[in-house]
Formats: sequence, structure tokens, C-alpha cells
Amino acid sequence: MTHRPAHGHHRPHPVSGGPVVKLPTAFGEFVAQAWTDEETGVEHFAVSAPDAPADGLAPLVRLHSECLTGDIFGSYRCDCGEQLAYALGLIREQGGTLLYLRGQEGRGIGLANKIKAYSLQEAGFDTVEANEQLGLPVDARSYRAAAQILVEMGLTRIRLLSNNPDKQHRLADAGVEIVAMVPTEVPSRVENIRYLQTKKERMDHRLTLGIEAAAARAVAEGE
Repeated sequence: MTHRPAHGHHRPHPVSGGPVVKLPTAFGEFVAQAWTDEETGVEHFAVSAPDAPADGLAPLVRLHSECLTGDIFGSYRCDCGEQLAYALGLIREQGGTLLYLRGQEGRGIGLANKIKAYSLQEAGFDTVEANEQLGLPVDARSYRAAAQILVEMGLTRIRLLSNNPDKQHRLADAGVEIVAMVPTEVPSRVENIRYLQTKKERMDHRLTLGIEAAAARAVAEGE
């Protein structure tokens, strides 16, 4: 991979990458590389399409926060697993990289605290309120290592696969040029409507929550 210097006034975050290997998957063949955050010891995983984007397009990049319940068990409480599958398919088709960020379970509060927050959500709190009730940040994630990994991979001009403008702002601050935000909205479900509404209304995620959400909400409310 091409190494480039970090942009801006920020001190580069110490990361190191391992060998690049082939990764055949249900979505097609990728190449993969493990990265280590040298400050925290957390290991991240970059999965890239083997071919560059066509027609000079900037590569697609998805920063995907680890979600055991959604990514592994297919939980419908969130949209994480479905966003992961959607992003991998699009990246394989158009070119780019998915950076799987470990240590970011529950927006950075950890698995045990996420399950505690789920319990509070079942008692009526939304995702933001549940974290606040536990005395935890609404979003504790850092993207410093992610930004430096992208810089080290030469991915400094990208199309960001995300509905979250916070990711866009933080990557831009770290010297990564975002030429476009590519939505990753997947169809909503009865089980995750309130979760998605909270993302949209309280965390400024760019979600339409259109016909599917309205229909699912009606079912959930017994209308």
C-alpha cells in the first residue's frame, strides 16, 4: 500500500499494518490487511476491492464500527449487520475499502454496557437516554486511528459510505478529503424504528425514514 504523510496540524496517530492477503467471500474476492493502533493495542481490519474504481472515481470507504449483535448474530435491534453487507457489496462492485473498527461496540461503550443500555431501552428509554442513564457518553468513538490508517493506505480522497455527518467532519479534520457522502440507509424494521428515529432526530444522521418506517411504525403501534 502507498504511504503518504498526514495532512493538517494533527500529529499522526501511530498505526502499523500487516501483510496484504486475498480474502474470498460471499460478496466476491477482496484483499485484506490487519492494522494495529499502537497507542491502544486495538486491531482493525481493512477489506478492499482488488480493482481500483473505474472512470477516475474516488474510492468508496466505509468505516464500520464493530457490532457483535448485528454483524454476527443478525440482530434487528440495529441496522449494523445489514449496512455491513450492503457496503461490502457496493465496494466490491465499485471499488474501495471497508475499515472494520474493533473496540467500538455500542458506539464505544463496550458490549456489557451496550446490553445494559438495551435493558433500559426495553424500559422505554431511547438509545441516547439509555447511555445518559448509565452515565456514559452518547458516542464514545474515536476515529483518529481510522483516519491515519486511511492516510497510510493512500485513501486521502474518498467517497464516504455513511449516513453520519460526524464521521465526515472528523475525517476531514484529520486530512481526508470527502468528495461525496454515499448513503447506506437500509430498509427499516419494526424492531429498529425507534433506534433509527433517534439517530435521525437526536444524532443528525441523514436518514429518510420514509414509507418503510411509517408502515413498520404503524404495525408496531397496532394501527
